Amino acid sequence: MAALGWLTPRRHSATARSVLAGEAAAEAARKSSLDAERSADTEADAGATPGAEAEEPEFPVVGDDRAAAFFDLDNTVMQGAAIFHFGRGLYKRKFFERRELTRFAWQQAWFRLAGVEDPEHMQDARDSALSIVKGHRVSELMSIGEEIYDEYMADRIWPGTRALAQAHLDAGQKVWLVTAAPVETATIIARRLGLTGALGTVAESVDGVYTGRLVGEPLHGPAKAEAVRALAAAEGLDLARCAAYSDSHNDIPMLSLVGHPYAINPDTKLRKYARARDWRLRDYRTGRKAAKVGIPAAAGVGALAGGTAAAVALHRRRR
Repeated sequence: MAALGWLTPRRHSATARSVLAGEAAAEAARKSSLDAERSADTEADAGATPGAEAEEPEFPVVGDDRAAAFFDLDNTVMQGAAIFHFGRGLYKRKFFERRELTRFAWQQAWFRLAGVEDPEHMQDARDSALSIVKGHRVSELMSIGEEIYDEYMADRIWPGTRALAQAHLDAGQKVWLVTAAPVETATIIARRLGLTGALGTVAESVDGVYTGRLVGEPLHGPAKAEAVRALAAAEGLDLARCAAYSDSHNDIPMLSLVGHPYAINPDTKLRKYARARDWRLRDYRTGRKAAKVGIPAAAGVGALAGGTAAAVALHRRRR
């Protein structure tokens, strides 16, 4: 997987490196999306709901091809951080030693308990991942990433957030993941969930081999907003008609860019910020909270179907 030179919060607007990272992520995302469209007839969609293509929910605006949805990944779509789960899979395959696994485990435990991104922990994870993947072929890590998704990530998808994404898909809108995780990891997850594609941190590779360097900087904070802006321009989207979803205050630049921002499983800072601006909030972290919006706590087709209906109803009330 590529690179994670990520997660250094910035208090100012996007730097030149942020713009470079955003543009690189948008280019990679569009390429992977086009590749996916070409092979759609031959690939199984493990995340799709049976019969979803035949249904056309009234919400969101059906057929609005100038609208799209952008979803943060870690703790928004999936419990925990993708890179930590990926690290577990690499350890199982003897890519690194036990002491490094212990560090990954501690970082993951912190993330789950605190519910927010810790810059020092994430920087450490980034450096570890870069040293681990340097010299490996992109194709090798992509193949391993498919296996790791099945082993550690598939059961950690939030049914409620997945339902919101499905509502956009059912309306004929494109849905993109936007994450500081490596673009290859993000692309695998997006494909498995039946989403359009992913914007992620782009690692440099030469002749299909990782160099251990990034293109620009990690896709975090302002860089995420730049990636969404670049993709919207390339796709002809109207950001005022688009939606964005995240759990972290670090993603306020991305959330502020669209006309329909959502705080999902928000950290304390984002919850306060969202409430002050009357942004929509959803919290799927407990069965009790999930039940309040009509989404079953258990995973599976039943949860997804129920969550989709709830998402449609909630959006209709907001219109």
